[in-house]
This record gives sequence, structure tokens and C-alpha cells, in this order.
Amino acid sequence: MVIPTTAAPAARTEYSSHVNPQWVRLLNLLQMNVRYERCSGAELQTAEDGVILDFLSGYCVHNTGHNHPAIIQAIKEELERRGPAMLQSHVPDLAGELARRLCELAGGKLGKAFFACSGSEGVEAAIKFARKSTGRLGLLYAEGAFHGLTCGALSLMGDGFWRDKFGPMLSDTAGVPFGDLEALEQALANGRCAAFFVEPVQSEAGIRVPDMAYLAEAARLCRRHGTLLVLDEVQTGMFRTGPFLAAHHFGVEPDMVILAKALSGGLVPVSAVLMTDEIYDAVYDSLKRSIVHTSTFGENALAMRTGLATLDVLEAEKLGPRAAQMGDELRRRLYASLNKYEMFGDVRGLGMLSGIEFRTPSSLKLRVPFEAFRQIHGGMFGQMIVMRMFREWNILTQICGNNFMVLKVAPPLVVTEEQLDRFAEAITAVVDLMHTSTTFWSEALSLARRAVNL
Repeated sequence: MVIPTTAAPAARTEYSSHVNPQWVRLLNLLQMNVRYERCSGAELQTAEDGVILDFLSGYCVHNTGHNHPAIIQAIKEELERRGPAMLQSHVPDLAGELARRLCELAGGKLGKAFFACSGSEGVEAAIKFARKSTGRLGLLYAEGAFHGLTCGALSLMGDGFWRDKFGPMLSDTAGVPFGDLEALEQALANGRCAAFFVEPVQSEAGIRVPDMAYLAEAARLCRRHGTLLVLDEVQTGMFRTGPFLAAHHFGVEPDMVILAKALSGGLVPVSAVLMTDEIYDAVYDSLKRSIVHTSTFGENALAMRTGLATLDVLEAEKLGPRAAQMGDELRRRLYASLNKYEMFGDVRGLGMLSGIEFRTPSSLKLRVPFEAFRQIHGGMFGQMIVMRMFREWNILTQICGNNFMVLKVAPPLVVTEEQLDRFAEAITAVVDLMHTSTTFWSEALSLARRAVNL
């Protein structure tokens, strides 16, 4: 099952020379630098005729699977139509249709949509809209969050890895512990907070699922203090956790919701910020200000058509209910097969978004190599699991960006039962090797040392 890691030399040299050489070096180190030729559903075909199972989905981009034929057909038809793709001086009907469908699916008081090209751009828009509509500057976020890598989004994240050496961020921002209502109420009490930004499930923090009452009570506290509740559903939306929004699990009605990633089937960049009419009208409050916040490619016809086709697929194939049922079953199976291992901590999630948490071993025979490994390069422990899943089982996974002890499990929602069985078999074999083989740890230590020297 080992896949050769040869790649087209000229293309790889050009990428390394002109784009990101460190990324190439990291993929080479992890033995994951393969060339993909064709992608379909949850399968990635390599140039060497191997097949990789995708259990990452481009960080929850490919909810409908790779290159869904219905979405591709919609793109072809839109291109062949040769319609007004980006006039910037007309009313784009497709944007209106997509906005209506998104707001209807989201429910509550969400009645307007602003379109952009990425989740980070959606976060930036939400910051501006919250400040304008409330007249306040303060912004709250939940510790452990990942909202994007633009300066406004970074201002809503506390992890120094992402922020360090990029200069001062937005002022008047503060973090509160995720799930801590007392801390949230104390932070809101000063009356300066325009919005509280929070992910219904913290994905990069380790697939952290809050108590059922947390978000609804957070919304109540925000209303009491005149603060907007903004839900970042970039990874959790579009039926990833079962319902259209993860918020629907918790019975909460936010003031704004940010969507992106899976909104266009992974084929055309697009994002949407859904909001109440009151917020929207506070920003676009006159003819003069009808263009006060825009995004050049935000309402382009190709992105809007692709978004509509993606919704059609998600609903017609009932991928949300499917994700809920198969995700629950996968977590039950993973817990049953991994619970006997010392370094297994937990498996948690909602729908087809799960995290397998590992913990520091207590036995001497495992703790000694683990601590040595962590002292050399702690962040590489999870990458060792990722590498073995890829190299020996042909499965693409990744660890969470803010918690290197949690393996993210997020396949396309079209994943089959057989593919889920294969993943469960693979991770169980890797975890067993971790507990029974000195080779696992000697290779891990060697990998860590090479990473330090790169």
C-alpha cells in the first residue's frame, strides 16, 4: 500500500522556486509529496495510479465530494451561457436567489447576505458590520478559535503562532474561555463590545463541542448587553455536522453567520455573511453608502451558480442526515476500538466532523520516548500519525491547527461505509503500533530531529 512520492520535477521546482519552498520541504519530510491527477468523491487518484482516501476534505471544503458531476455541469452551463459574470453595474439575479435560499435554510431572523470570496474576508466584513451597527469598537472571541489569517481575523485569535511578528492587530479585542458563560458575562459587562465571535464547534482547537445550553445562553447574555452574536460556521456549516448550521443543534439564533469553504463544492471561491435586516440596514443606510462595503468577485455569476448547485446536491442527496447518522456510528466504532489504548484520550464531534484526542502516556515505556519526542519538536507527534496513515494506509488526514494532540476526521459527506470502515481499521492499526513497536518511536524521533534541522 506504499505510494511512491515521485513528482513532476519541473513543476515542483517551479513551485519551490516561486511560491513556497518550505511547504515543499515539509511535504517531502512527511513523505506526502505526491501528484494528484484526478479526484472524485472521497478518492484522490495519484500520478502513480494509487488511490488516497480523503479524510480531511480540504479542511471541510469538499462536503459534496471532489468534483461532483452536477456541480461541474452547472459551471459548464454558466460558462456556456456567456452571461453577465462581473459587470459590477447591474443587479445579479443569481446572488439574490442564493441569498434567499441560504437565509431560509439558516432560519431565525437572518434575512440578508453579503457575498465575498473567503472565510477570512467574511470575518472582516462581520467585524465592520458589527461595529457600524452597534456604534461600539470592542470585540470578543473564544480562546482557541481559528477565524482566518487576515489581520482582522487574527485579532480574534490568541495563539501566538499565527499572530507573532505580524505587527499590532486590532485594538479593543479580548478572548474568553470557550464554554465559560461567567467569563463571557464579565467581559460583556463593560458595555463596549460590538460582537462576540464564536465557532459552534471549535474545529482547530481540537473539535471542542460545547454544552447544549452554552450558545443559547451566550446569545441571551449578548442581547442583554447589546452585543451581537456572530457564529463562524466556515467549517461547521453546509450540513457538515448534520443540520444546515451547527447552530441548529443548540437552538440558538445568531445575529450573523459566516459561511465559506463548502459553499461552492470546493470549486469556486465564495463566502457569505448572513445577518439580520437591522444590521444590514445600519451599514447600507443611504444611496450614497450603497457601495460602502463590497468585494470585487463577491457576487460573480460563476460563484453564485456554483453555490446554488451545491445546495441542490446537499439537499437532494440528503447529505446532512447522512452525515449525522454515519458520523455517530463512526465515533461509536472508533471509541470501541481505541478505548483500550493508553494514549487514547477521547473521540468527539458532531456529524461528519470528529476529533481523535491523544494524551500523554503514564507508563514509563511510552512516556520516556514521548517526552523525548516532545522536547525535540512537540508539534511533530501528530504529524507522525498523519504520515503513517498516508504512507501505510493511503489515507489523508491532518491534526488540528491549534491542538497538535487531536487528529481531525472530516471526510466528504459522500463517504461510503466501506471507506469509513477502512479509516477505522487504519487508525486502530497505527495506534496499536504506537503502543507495541519501538520502531514507531525511533522513526518518530528521527523525523522530529530532521524537522528541527530543516
